[in-house]
Amino acid sequence: MTPIHPEIPKTMAAVVFNGPHNISLETKPVPALSSPGSVLLRVNYTALCGSELHVFRGHQPSPTGFIMGHEFTGVVVRAGADVRTLAVGDKVVSPFTISCGNNCFYCKHGASSRCTKSRLFGTAALDGGQAEYVDVPLADATLVKQPHLKPGVDPVSAEKKLVLMADIFPTGYFAAKNAFKEAYFTQPGYNRPDTPPSTDSETSRFVALVVGCGPVGLCAIAAAKHLLPPDAILYAIDSVPARLELAKSLGAIALPLDQDPVATIKKATEGRGADAVMEIVGHASALRLAFDAVRPWGRIASVGVHNEDIPITGNEAYGKNITIQFGRCPVRSIFDDALKVFVQVMDQLDFLTGTVVKLADAKEAYDLFDQHKVEKIIFEI
Repeated sequence: MTPIHPEIPKTMAAVVFNGPHNISLETKPVPALSSPGSVLLRVNYTALCGSELHVFRGHQPSPTGFIMGHEFTGVVVRAGADVRTLAVGDKVVSPFTISCGNNCFYCKHGASSRCTKSRLFGTAALDGGQAEYVDVPLADATLVKQPHLKPGVDPVSAEKKLVLMADIFPTGYFAAKNAFKEAYFTQPGYNRPDTPPSTDSETSRFVALVVGCGPVGLCAIAAAKHLLPPDAILYAIDSVPARLELAKSLGAIALPLDQDPVATIKKATEGRGADAVMEIVGHASALRLAFDAVRPWGRIASVGVHNEDIPITGNEAYGKNITIQFGRCPVRSIFDDALKVFVQVMDQLDFLTGTVVKLADAKEAYDLFDQHKVEKIIFEI
């Protein structure tokens, strides 16, 4: 790791997207401040996210030539004249989108993911953090000073863990909170997720499901187990055996995709289905599975990045009275609430920060992640 106040060079190493399955480590100019409200960060840790595979694999058509990466931590090394809450030397976590804070309708209502000035790092709209330096516009409203996690966590380990707070843990938490919202009945005997455990039969216990056990799905499982009452049932579906083992280690009941998991869930619920479903994958087949698994009047929270047509007709949705919420997590708006849960469960998620590589190894790292050979990639700069 570099010193807090390094001399700022003129050039830097950065991971550049050149087309499907084609990234390269290139020498780029260190960015100038894009506005008086921007800061320049020296990146300490950055990560490779599953949603970046949509671009890497060509599933999400994209221009080329931009710097990848939307999960990163770092230290402020230069601040614009209008920056008020940050100073050179501050260590920060960056949510994966920029936002204005409290100036637009959406930020005022806790929906920073739809800020009228929002841009996503690691896209053609805004160069990302898989680089030695990154320019962060709207810095006061976007960046979060690195919080103290809990006693006994050394600063280096803490910062590495906090990379998960840039996107994937808040997104998993967001999926769980939204899936459980109103996904219950209130009559006696039906156990809501915010009430004490019931003493009724197993078939009346609250049943939740996570579809997709990649990094975000595993974070959703950890968050869900923390939020649900002890007697709730949590299922998890995936096609990768290693991911199902991790789901089990977090307390979920693992259901292999090729063993008719929907039938298993319906058998356990007298034919109803799950009360709440978290769809993490972002593919039509996963959303269809979530729809088939949820009970009438249930709720689906879909945080996967979808690029295909929705595989459900309006008539089918009407026929089940379900609620579906799609969309990007407003990380900046919910950061503090998600952090409270993260501190409680972060030790269970150490496997997500166990593969740490240098930026020079980015090409090999992308291939490993693409082939499901590692759960998460952290780049140490």
